Formats: sequence, C-alpha cells, structure tokens
Amino acid sequence: MSDTTHKTPADLARASELSAVGRFLKATEIDTRMLGMLGALVIIWIGMHIMSGGLFLTPRNLWNLSVQSASVAVMATGMVLVIVTRNIDLSVGSILGFVGMIMGYTQAVYLIQVVGLPLGHPAIWVIALLVGIATGAAIGAFQGYIIAYLGVPAFIVTLGGLLIWRGAAWWVTSGQTIAPMDATFRLMGGGPAGSIGAFWSWVVAVVACLAIIAMFVSGRAQRRRFGFPLRPVWAEVLLGAVACAVILGAAAVANSYPWPVGIVNQYAQANNIQVPEGGLFIAHGIAIPVLIAIAVGIVMTFITTRTRFGRYVFAIGGNPEAASLAGINTKWVTLKIFMLMGVLASIAAAISTARLNAATNAQGTLDELLTIAAAVIGGTSLAGGSGTIIGAMLGALLMQSLQSGMVMLNIDTPLQNIVVGAVLVVAVWLDTVYRKRL
Repeated sequence: MSDTTHKTPADLARASELSAVGRFLKATEIDTRMLGMLGALVIIWIGMHIMSGGLFLTPRNLWNLSVQSASVAVMATGMVLVIVTRNIDLSVGSILGFVGMIMGYTQAVYLIQVVGLPLGHPAIWVIALLVGIATGAAIGAFQGYIIAYLGVPAFIVTLGGLLIWRGAAWWVTSGQTIAPMDATFRLMGGGPAGSIGAFWSWVVAVVACLAIIAMFVSGRAQRRRFGFPLRPVWAEVLLGAVACAVILGAAAVANSYPWPVGIVNQYAQANNIQVPEGGLFIAHGIAIPVLIAIAVGIVMTFITTRTRFGRYVFAIGGNPEAASLAGINTKWVTLKIFMLMGVLASIAAAISTARLNAATNAQGTLDELLTIAAAVIGGTSLAGGSGTIIGAMLGALLMQSLQSGMVMLNIDTPLQNIVVGAVLVVAVWLDTVYRKRL
C-alpha cells in the first residue's frame, strides 16, 4: 500500500514543494550554504535600510560599502587557503599596518627626501608598491618557515606576529603619521579620481557578462567532452541571466553616485566646462579598489581550482597524513600559503593607505578578526578541507555591511565589536552543525 494513504493533502503539498526545491537546487547546482549567506546579506541590507530611514540602500552608501570591503575581501581570499590547511593567521591586520607604514615612508620620506625624486615622479608609486609587496612576502615566508619547518603552531607564530608587526609599524616613524601619499598611488583608494567613470564601468560590466557567458559555454563543452552530467539548459540560462543582472545592476548603482558638487565645479573650471543651471552630473563609476579586489578574487579562484598548488592545498586540508604519503611536500606548500597571505595583506595595505591618504599606526586594527570571520562566514571550515574564494569575498561584504549599518545607526564601537564577535561564533557553530549532518 502506498505511504500517501496516511498523509493529509497538506503533507503531500509540502512534500511536493520540498521535492521541487530539491530538484531546482540539484539542476542549478547551487551551494545551499552560499544561498543561505546571500539570503542573510539581503536580510541585513533590508533591515539596515528600514532602521536607517532609507539611507542604507542608496548609491552613495553602497558605493562606499564596496570600497570599504575591498581590503578585507582581498585578505579573505588568502585566509581561505590558510584555514583550509587547518592553520590560522592572526597577524594579517598588523602586517597590513606595518606594510602600509613601509609604503608611506618609502614614497613620502625616502624617495623624496633621501633619494631626491620630485613630487609626482611616475616611479614613486611603483617603487613603493613593489617594496610593500616584497616586505609582505618576506614576512609571510618568515612566518611560514617557522610554522612549516620548525613545527611551531600557526596560532602561536601569528599571535606573536600580531604583536611584533604592530610594534614594528610604530618603530618605523616613532608613532608619527605619514602623509600625504603620491597622487597616482592614491588612485588605489577610490574617490572621484580613483574611479573609472560611467563609460568604462559599462564596458567592464558588459565584458564581465560576456566572460560569464563564455564560461558557461566552455564549461558545458568540457562536461560533454569528458562525459560528465550536464545541467539543464534552462538552469544555465537562469544562472547566467542572474549573474549578468547582478553585474549590470552593480554598474548602474556605481554610475548613479555623482561626484560632490565642489569637486565637479573645480573640474569644470579647470577644463573650461560650462556648468548647467541644474548642476553638472559626473558619475563615479566603479572604484579602482573594487576592481583590484575582483581581480584578486579571479586570480585566487584560478589558483585554487585550476592549479596543482590549489589541489595540494585542499588535499592537505582534507587529510595531511595522506597528502604527505602521496608525495606532496606539505611543508613547502604551507610556506607558500603564508607567503601568498603576506602578499595579499600588502595589496590590502596599499588600498587602505591610499584610501586614507596616510599611513597611520591604527591601520589594520582588528582586521584579522574581520578577515577570519569573512572566510568562515563564507563557508571555509575551521576543520579544514573546504572553502571557496567567492564565499569569503561575500563574507567580507556581509561583515562590512554589518559594521557600516551599525555606524549609520550610531551604535557605539564596543557594541559593534560584540556583534561582530557574536556573528563569528554563530558562523562557526553553524559550520559545526552543517558538518555533522554530512
């Protein structure tokens, strides 16, 4: 006898609905954890918009939110690899502060006052950036060597690094703030000059959409070539359409945020442009730090999914002993992970320093908490072996949305820290529950 004889019509309808949802998720291959995080982000945005009296979901705030998320998003991509291999890096905020101070000192003091390069020399920002990246890579390699080859736990090494590099940042200039930064260097921080404008924003958006379409077509061809199951055509069309809609929507929002009136008037005067009676509208467009973060995300996704190094990272995280027995040089891979983390912290330092137009001793304070939280909220398991780059970047956006919304609501800093800490604990708890159900 069929089991349906003991079920009410409501039970049958509910089972049919759940079955339909399951079929949809299976056809589209959407990660349920990613879907849940996107749902949480939407809830936070709507909630903050209502509580702020309609100020949160405005072009100005969303544009600023994207710029504020960039540096943490960059570091979160590296933190994924660190946590996947069952390690942790508590020093990234201090490395950001120290490298930012090195970059500031290099361009504002050493190259100008010691070497004698004139202000605005095209080599200043290049040299400062290269020095900063080299410093970050050296710090990462140093910490990675101690962890991998000397066997000191990553928690202890990076906890020591948190204190050492924060103190070293103060030592560079005896606690003094260094400003201003080179004009070209400042472009990496955003602002009216550090954005690409409306036309190029639409160009970037259209190219991104074409790239997504090409990726779906290529992926389908690869699956057919190797005999893997194919997603339904409707599922791929839906996913591509949603992705393109999000990209074009983001470009539209960026192009809806105009330059401040004062800067517009200065620009018009400098270029002999007649300002209309209603004012001149010049769109910011997509900010350069956001483009940097997206580029880092693409490169890191390629590294984790398409290279031997990426496969080794996840193999080590899944089972370190088996990875070692399989011939993977786990120590060398671990050292390279921390070196890469140092490079990414340096890129984040460049974005942060350029945005502030100064190198300060407070830079990067508590950024290690935000970075780790972003990776964990984005689906990276502290037990190792699983995590995604896109998830970590969305986690960074979620964390920054919380902080930005709380600032907009005039919530005191101590309470903000309480909320961020609580969110991190809840994220780890949800990860534990999720893994138990697997």
